[in-house]
Amino acid sequence: MPTEDGGMPVQARRVFRLALTMALALLCAYALAMPLPFLAPLFALMLCATPGPPLGLKQLTGLLLVIALTLGSGLLLIPLLLKYPATGMLVVAVGLFFSFFLTVNRGKGLVGLFLAVGLTMISAAGTVSFVLASSVIKALGVAIVVAVLCHWVAYTWFPEQSAPAAKAAAKAPAGQRSLWIAVRATLIVWPVYFFVLTNPFAYMPLLMKSVQLGQLESLSDTRHAARELLGSTLLAGCLAVLFWLLLKLAPSLWLFFWLMLAFGMFIAARLYAVHATGYPASFWQNTGVTLLILLGPAVEDSSNGNDVYMAFAIRMALFIAITLYALFAMHLLEQWRRRRLARRQAATPQGELSTC
Repeated sequence: MPTEDGGMPVQARRVFRLALTMALALLCAYALAMPLPFLAPLFALMLCATPGPPLGLKQLTGLLLVIALTLGSGLLLIPLLLKYPATGMLVVAVGLFFSFFLTVNRGKGLVGLFLAVGLTMISAAGTVSFVLASSVIKALGVAIVVAVLCHWVAYTWFPEQSAPAAKAAAKAPAGQRSLWIAVRATLIVWPVYFFVLTNPFAYMPLLMKSVQLGQLESLSDTRHAARELLGSTLLAGCLAVLFWLLLKLAPSLWLFFWLMLAFGMFIAARLYAVHATGYPASFWQNTGVTLLILLGPAVEDSSNGNDVYMAFAIRMALFIAITLYALFAMHLLEQWRRRRLARRQAATPQGELSTC
């Protein structure tokens, strides 16, 4: 439906802008042979999914400073994990709780995300090699810059053209509820981190997936969570297989770019409700993130001569396993919490005071 001034509808502009930003970020990352190139389109999706103008130079500088500080925390943990592993694991658990608390209670999603990444991915990589951990930090920083620059380019072609309606500030959960969500997310991610430490290089994508699951603080209903988390993971796996089969027809960087543009439009059209579905926007954003986490390592496996199909099957099985684990843990923790609250409510009329 055209706008009043005869231009492109704002929802369509958002679809093209997000898809073009992701495709340009992918093109630049692989053309420049960046380390971990799939991070550039991944951050393009995460940073640009919210409608609005791109980050300015001052905001980008501040974001890079935040990245340096939060990811640097992982470097500080490396000696502790190597010499005093039990203490290091406890510090990681406390840090994860703080990162999720920032996301839930303070609305600092990006700060919480990068702090969780620093505490887990960077420290895990550092147990293998300090140089590897430093290179991961550099790769993350460069990917952020590339994503923002590509957003600038895409925004000049597909601007908002009208100031978006002021969004109501997201209402933070009540104090006890926000603490509980942070504890629950920590208990989901921390055991996965322990598992990843057995082979950080092989299981790094699994850690990225677990951090993504931990960031989903709004999923309190287990049935809704199963529908969204498991459904988006399975759909992302199917899309990744289709993407790979199409790319194999004529492997080239330009085909990679056009496929990313097409798949980005498919996801963005549903993310912005241009194509109505029965799933919320978070479902489609999770699908896009998981697609990129699956696709990037598969391309790396191909370039390194590894068995792409076996590696993909193992990675997908692990993703499904971690999603099922997160749902199972969420179900048990929510049941325990409800029983605990029921006992407190039953004891209150009798004059008993809760001490917990």
